[in-house]
Amino acid sequence: MPKANPSAEPKNPPASYEAALQELEQLVSQLEAGQMPLDQLLTGYQRGAQLLTYCRDRLEAVENQIKVLDEGVLKTWTQG
Repeated sequence: MPKANPSAEPKNPPASYEAALQELEQLVSQLEAGQMPLDQLLTGYQRGAQLLTYCRDRLEAVENQIKVLDEGVLKTWTQG
């Protein structure tokens, strides 16, 4: 019986978009600084990919909700 791909299942899903973004930024910083042992690099990369997917999905969901609220027309948001 084949095993499920463990990297496809989110481990410890983030509490929010902001939490995911913060964790992703810390992870990228560690990877760029070479602060991770070699055996943790793959795990760090996989977690980063999961966080990036989570953030993209959340942004897409919010964008879709805005489209519905604006009757199908995505409007440029301006801070006023």
